[in-house]
Amino acid sequence: MRSDGPAMAAPEEPLRRRKAGVAGPAPESPPGPGRDPAGCPARLGAGTFWLTRIVLLKALAFVYFVAFLVAFHQNKQLIGDRGLLPYRVYLRSVQQHFRGQVSWETVSYAPTVLWLLDWSHMDFNLDALALLGLGISSFILVSSCANMVLMAALWVLYMSLVNVGQIWYSFGWESQLLETGFLGIFLCPLWTLSPLPRGTPTSRIILWGYRWLIFRIMLGAGLIKIRGDQCWRDLTCMDFHYETQPVPNPVAYFLHHSPWWFHRFETLSNHFLELVVPFFIFLGRQMCILHGALQILFQVILIISGNLSFLNWLTIVPSLACFDDATLGFLFPSGPGCLKDQVLKMQEEEARGARAPRTRGSVARHTVNLALGVLVAWLSIPVVLNLLSPRQVMNSSFNPLRIVNTYGAFGSITKERTEVILQGTASPNASAPDAKWEDYEFKCKPGDLRRRPCLISPYHHRLDWLMWFAAFQTYEHNEWIIHLAGKLLANDAQALSLLALNPFAGRAPPRWVRGEHYRYKFSRPGGAHAAEGKWWIRKRLGPYFPPLSFQDLKGYFRSREWPYPKPE
Repeated sequence: MRSDGPAMAAPEEPLRRRKAGVAGPAPESPPGPGRDPAGCPARLGAGTFWLTRIVLLKALAFVYFVAFLVAFHQNKQLIGDRGLLPYRVYLRSVQQHFRGQVSWETVSYAPTVLWLLDWSHMDFNLDALALLGLGISSFILVSSCANMVLMAALWVLYMSLVNVGQIWYSFGWESQLLETGFLGIFLCPLWTLSPLPRGTPTSRIILWGYRWLIFRIMLGAGLIKIRGDQCWRDLTCMDFHYETQPVPNPVAYFLHHSPWWFHRFETLSNHFLELVVPFFIFLGRQMCILHGALQILFQVILIISGNLSFLNWLTIVPSLACFDDATLGFLFPSGPGCLKDQVLKMQEEEARGARAPRTRGSVARHTVNLALGVLVAWLSIPVVLNLLSPRQVMNSSFNPLRIVNTYGAFGSITKERTEVILQGTASPNASAPDAKWEDYEFKCKPGDLRRRPCLISPYHHRLDWLMWFAAFQTYEHNEWIIHLAGKLLANDAQALSLLALNPFAGRAPPRWVRGEHYRYKFSRPGGAHAAEGKWWIRKRLGPYFPPLSFQDLKGYFRSREWPYPKPE
């Protein structure tokens, strides 16, 4: 007991020194509760989501940035004035369907601000929307500051592109970005630009909106697999997936050659992550955190093993809503006045019962969030019915604004990889035995057997993806490929910017262009083809479309209102 005496008396020492008139610095006081010696938060408490909102918004801004970057680089070639599917022609067809008027019905069918802009400068309009989106998303990404106005602008800009993008924007992740972005609008204060707007705490309704989104994404993907291809049920789909996915990467080459038991383990793990783990969200904080961690790990593995555009990066965003400030604190630096320190102070104030007074603005915001929750619940009814249906469809929208959608991926797996190879020749006679046909190379899709598969995620080459779909259809189902052939016959610089290699660069345009159909397979590591530097082996299946000349396509272009390319 005596040993406790000095420790008990220690706090009185400075007082005795002051009474005795002894000068000298007083000993430092211990750090406050919950803080380290530097005065920074030692441990954030659970249950608040200030840092969660920052991470969510920065992740969403990053995906928006990539999406608008893809749009800026490719939209003119795909849907511009002289694009493969000009959006001017598309909007005119919509307008004619509704009796030639730009009415509420017309705008509701294809919501886009492009209805309001000057149609004589289509390329300028596309660039303006993309650049504005790039600017806003860059600001949010760098500053960590956002408000409802900026987030709504991003959503409207991207929706305007998606709704005129036609087949080039027909992928499920476009609707997923719009739904994710719509919820992001309500994460933020109306006007304030601050990483920690004290008057606008993160809404639990919006957080649960994101959790509901990731639940539907994963469960929808799992159910469509079980109900779809037999190989998902007999655990053999991964024997084919890496080789036949739209745009394989170098890792996919090696994963394809993994042992059979590893592919079975992959398939079982996929079913567990998509059919069981989503329900962890509803089982309390710890299980919700486990769900978020497992789903993010799953998406990282998918990013490493394939080029699925920004889909997997986007799917990480709603998973972040599973984490609170205590979980995400390690991502933020420590220091006096840092974000962690500010959040800790707010947590301490809340623990003492010091809450911000209710204002008209806070009441209005709470009302808006409740209304949003009711809207999402109402729009989720057909989505839930679709999930429960044995005839489930994937990647569909039930409203033109794409606020709540149904998702899914790889409901069926192709067992063979086929490719359309575009070729040109300068020979005046396409049927001559000595005609030399030269291959055009795309940015990322397989072509040259010795070219290493690309690694581009989260970037996305839209034309390469559509060439994958075209390969197991016919050219009659993909008229744009004939339009592309016509542009190759003219050495059209805009269209050729979408390709990696033009064999006629610096020469006269080809006289004929044709499409050839090939079956592609990965070479075997250590085998004879791999020793020659070949990643692929291929076998010709036959013609995809016959040789075409420039004159052959005049009527074809005119009937579809496509601008006739001018030879360069």
